[in-house]
Amino acid sequence: MTAHTPARAPAHTPVRWTYAFVDRPAALFERACAFWTAVTDTSLSDLRGEDGEFVTLLAEGADACVKVQGVAGGDGGAHLDFAVADVPAFVEASRKLGAETAAAHEGWAVLRSPAGLAFCVVPWHGESVRPPVVADSRLDQVCVDLPPSAYDAEVAFWSGLLPDWSARPGSRPEFHVVEPPSGLPVRILLQRLDEERPEDGGAAAAHLDLACGPDVDAVRVRHERLGAELVARHPHWTVMRDPAGGLYCLTGRDAETGGLPRQAS
Repeated sequence: MTAHTPARAPAHTPVRWTYAFVDRPAALFERACAFWTAVTDTSLSDLRGEDGEFVTLLAEGADACVKVQGVAGGDGGAHLDFAVADVPAFVEASRKLGAETAAAHEGWAVLRSPAGLAFCVVPWHGESVRPPVVADSRLDQVCVDLPPSAYDAEVAFWSGLLPDWSARPGSRPEFHVVEPPSGLPVRILLQRLDEERPEDGGAAAAHLDLACGPDVDAVRVRHERLGAELVARHPHWTVMRDPAGGLYCLTGRDAETGGLPRQAS
């Protein structure tokens, strides 16, 4: 088997909806909620969880696809929730492709990919209407930052688990895109880092990306007015830090389609 050839799950359970989770320290939970509701033009649901650590960002006239979690340890980051019609079947397929169960709950589960990225499998409740572009941007991608030693196995895992998604090399050699069928709101970008992550035990981490094309700078200015800080500029993306300390990126991808901007001839 070649490095990027996915192992196939014995049975395919399609993903019906995707959620991007904003994970931030519990002490900064309210600050994170205020910023991300402003960015996405949403309102907060009632708090959930034993300590009120979960909340959904509700989009008027559409189904939610972003949630916020207050985490007890660490700086947070991001993770994905996959909503499916058959949770046990999707969990079984994930495990047969190399994932491990981190926590089993009644009706849903937390798993870890081969590179250690946490993701959740939850019941699908009929979500189907994608939120619109807001102020020329759309939160539409979870970028998984991978040490070089874990990259090939992670590409194979996600390609095998999501065979009806489009898994393909990205615009740069360190990127691999895992794009869902039309209508699902959140896609995955796998990014191979330049170096290993011994300080994190070699595990994967993740952050959020927003498609902001064609004017990333206009979106950056809006986010700065909402309390974010500029961290670094790159030719095709800008790294930001939100008021709760979490890093995320503004990309030049088209906010409506998620595609790369057309190159001038």
